[in-house]
Amino acid sequence: MLTAERLRELLDYDPLTGIFRWRVLRGGRSVAGYFKDRYVRITISGTRYYAHRLAWLHVHGNWPNDQIDHANGIKQDNRLINLREASRSENHYNSKRPIHNKSGYKGVCWHKAVGQWQATIAVNSHQRHLGYFPTPEAAHNAYREAATKLHGSFANHG
Repeated sequence: MLTAERLRELLDYDPLTGIFRWRVLRGGRSVAGYFKDRYVRITISGTRYYAHRLAWLHVHGNWPNDQIDHANGIKQDNRLINLREASRSENHYNSKRPIHNKSGYKGVCWHKAVGQWQATIAVNSHQRHLGYFPTPEAAHNAYREAATKLHGSFANHG
């Protein structure tokens, strides 16, 4: 298991930029990491790590208890100010509107049988019905209010 001490021997981390640099050049490069699936990953001794988890270890001296959330939703932004510990649910609350969403609003879909826009919100992996509304904007307002109340600082109104 990689320790904070070993990580600090190998890499410098700038909490203001979120960039890791090798202390000894590797392949003529000083900047560590590569992009995969919208995240920055760094390989150390044959093991691949997410840069955001390494940033946490580098600064705090211990691995995060659960997940690390990118507060602004940008997975490549590993500045310390953008990283926070989160549960799986909290990390999901901060997700953006799904690509397949056709309403244009997170938490809003058309309910064909009722003939109105439906608002729902996830709470601890369970969907809660927030009501039916005549417009997608009205449904999204209900979603925004519920998200702010239920998810606090992790609310993403997408």
